Amino acid sequence: MKTLFRLFALGGFLMLAACATTSGSNQPPPYNPDAQQVKDYHIGVDDQIQVTVWQNPDLSVSAPVRPDGKISVPLIGDVQAGGRTAEEVSGEIKGKLGQYIRDPQVTVVLTELRSHEYLSRVRVTGAVRQPVSIPYRQGMTILDAVLAAGGLNDFASPDATELYRKGPDGATKAYNVRLDKVLQSGDLSTNYPVQPGDVITVPTRVF
Repeated sequence: MKTLFRLFALGGFLMLAACATTSGSNQPPPYNPDAQQVKDYHIGVDDQIQVTVWQNPDLSVSAPVRPDGKISVPLIGDVQAGGRTAEEVSGEIKGKLGQYIRDPQVTVVLTELRSHEYLSRVRVTGAVRQPVSIPYRQGMTILDAVLAAGGLNDFASPDATELYRKGPDGATKAYNVRLDKVLQSGDLSTNYPVQPGDVITVPTRVF
């Protein structure tokens, strides 16, 4: 009987824990820099790439990714690099060089991550004085970002402001921000800390 009672008690505790976990789901999770590190970095425009072909220095090259997302490699010409990992790029180069060289050994290394700066920005759009894309700074909040956009314009609906954030699974989720309370009464409960890649949208008031 005591064992059965303990099982019921444990089941009740788990149900309460589940309820506590799902309540307040509108609040975005705290920013964890380690969780934002992608396992495989996808190359972007302006990233500097070093292609090394073992024992073939004439085929090795260091070049930035062009606006069309490609790099030029001696002997085989253009190779798509943008949007791909270094491993994927090296695989394609190896396959194409295999037509000319027996078992080529190719290494692709990113020497400068110049495109990463665009991934680390916070954007403010909608009914603000000046829509902006600003570099992320540690400790930055929604209010900081909105003020950097010059504040709200005369047609803004601050109570319907949304924070859009991409999760680890790649899906984008929206969180409501009561910007009216933040600005008018100093209620900072929805003045969430922002993180790289966030988009803050202030809608226009419906007349």
